[in-house]
Amino acid sequence: MKSKNTILKYILTICGHLLFWIVIYNFYAYFLGYGSSNTQYVKLFSAFLMPITILVSYFLIYYLIPNYLLTKKYLYFILYSIYTLILSVFLIILSIMYGLLYSEGYKNVGNSAPLTKTLPFIVLGVYFVVLIIVSFSLIMYNYKSIVSNENLKNKILQTQLQIKDQELRFLKMQIHPHFLFNSLNTIYGFALKKKDEAPEMILKLSNLLDYILYQIEKPQVLLMDEINHLMDYVSLEKMRFHDTLEVETKIEVSNNTTQTAPMLLIPFVENAFKHGDIINGSLNVEISIKTEGNKLFFEIENTSIKENKINKGIGLENIEKRLEMLYTNKYLLETKQTDNSFKVKLIIKNLKQFKNE
Repeated sequence: MKSKNTILKYILTICGHLLFWIVIYNFYAYFLGYGSSNTQYVKLFSAFLMPITILVSYFLIYYLIPNYLLTKKYLYFILYSIYTLILSVFLIILSIMYGLLYSEGYKNVGNSAPLTKTLPFIVLGVYFVVLIIVSFSLIMYNYKSIVSNENLKNKILQTQLQIKDQELRFLKMQIHPHFLFNSLNTIYGFALKKKDEAPEMILKLSNLLDYILYQIEKPQVLLMDEINHLMDYVSLEKMRFHDTLEVETKIEVSNNTTQTAPMLLIPFVENAFKHGDIINGSLNVEISIKTEGNKLFFEIENTSIKENKINKGIGLENIEKRLEMLYTNKYLLETKQTDNSFKVKLIIKNLKQFKNE
């Protein structure tokens, strides 16, 4: 099938070239014989101009232009073009002289002059045709170059998007086991002690798993859904820590249609519980989520002993990578470790709004 399409393409190309040169032949006949009634002489003479016109045109568009002009070998292109001009002028003059001699027998047919153009005009006419062909050829080369560059850019962009999508999936999968391990470990501890809070914890975990299974694959989720998911996680941690945990939350969401990437905030909260330290009998965590227009302001601070900290933990490292991919140049992330606390401040600009189609 492919070979048939190739053959058909070649046939159409050849037919297109033949049609074009037929048009040029008729142009010569009209240009050289305008005002003359000796059409036989003009047509025969025009036929002698065609081979040199075709030869010069194809030499320029299929050899000089692609091999020297398009490859930016400008010096060689100018030099060879001058050689081509000199040689082609000589060949054109020979062609004209031979055409005049060969057509001598038709010269006296009719009362008007067989040709209405002098030698300089004939040469200029040939080069006028060559110039049009070269100009059209350059336009086509430029068009093909633009199309080729756009296709290349699209392929590069598509590859980059695929790589980013794979990396995002990988980062999400890193978050899931970490989060589930903490939650299941808490429930396991309660089950061993046969505490009454265990059923409620299982229900909370069920809600969290439902969110992960059905929302995590979406590129965007409602910010309020993300906050509710986060609050379910906080509830689980409150049950686990009992009296040793004090959590203060402040939520100010001005627009319920604000969207964000799923599982974006919970790694910061996980990090606070996992790496936070109990000071004076309690682990204190303060969470603030606020929106202004299309901006999100998120802050979380937990008690933390500076001398015990070596690294940020895998959750925080992953979320930094996700932020860079999802909100490039649209976010500000700051972390601050003091002697007794660790604080994270996140600002995201240009958040999307949900549109109900």
